[in-house]
Amino acid sequence: MRRLASILVLALAAVFLAGPALAQTATPPAPTLPEAATPGAAGGSAQINISLSGGQGATPDLGVSIQVLLLMTLLTLGPSIVILMTSFTRIVIVLGFVRTALGVHQAPSNQIIVGLGLILTFYIMQPVFDRMNTEAIEPYFAKEMTTQQALEKGSEPLKQFMLKQTRVSDIEFFLELARMGPTRASELPMRIVVPAFVMSELRNAFQMGFLVFLPFIIIDFLVATTLMSMGMMMMPPTVVALPFKLLLFVLVDGWSLVVRSLVESFHV
Repeated sequence: MRRLASILVLALAAVFLAGPALAQTATPPAPTLPEAATPGAAGGSAQINISLSGGQGATPDLGVSIQVLLLMTLLTLGPSIVILMTSFTRIVIVLGFVRTALGVHQAPSNQIIVGLGLILTFYIMQPVFDRMNTEAIEPYFAKEMTTQQALEKGSEPLKQFMLKQTRVSDIEFFLELARMGPTRASELPMRIVVPAFVMSELRNAFQMGFLVFLPFIIIDFLVATTLMSMGMMMMPPTVVALPFKLLLFVLVDGWSLVVRSLVESFHV
């Protein structure tokens, strides 16, 4: 859990802290307090010191207090942002389309749809998480790199994953909105990559949803036409078509086809 939480923090911090905001400069040592003002002296008051240095001659780094504050802030926004930076968006939208196309609005339930989406997301993102852990998390815990270096190394695999799924037209669209000229893929900031990735994921998910709907729409059309030709105007076509759609979905092993298509649609 510690490794997974660290990976999520790196992904979030890469969005909020990437760029010039992470530039750090060494600060001079704080002046020594007089002996009478130390916490252990009589009449002295307790002091809270927040340090921005690694201590004992280490490279300047975020202190423990700042790291804890940063961790708590990022975990607050973690679920909503990390979901948009992984394969979860496309998966959960397509699974929702499958349920709607079948015509059963409560089976499977939302909890099952989200749970399956999370499982598939971790399955697809496992190589990316492994790279983040090897290149950033483990060296950071071993104190071989600073927080800034860990953020830069950890965000690179996630950035590469998003760029592989993102359309060039979406990247150019957000570059134009940001009034930025042509930029190399390796130099694109996360504020351009993330929204372009989300736009591409939404487009791909709706395209896959359209293909999912086609066979079920044909069944609805055939059932409605048959009922009208038989003069059964008061019989709801959806009620009659539901068993046929379920039968078709089971016969072709629909869940396996949907999951396979989702997994193979990502380039890792």
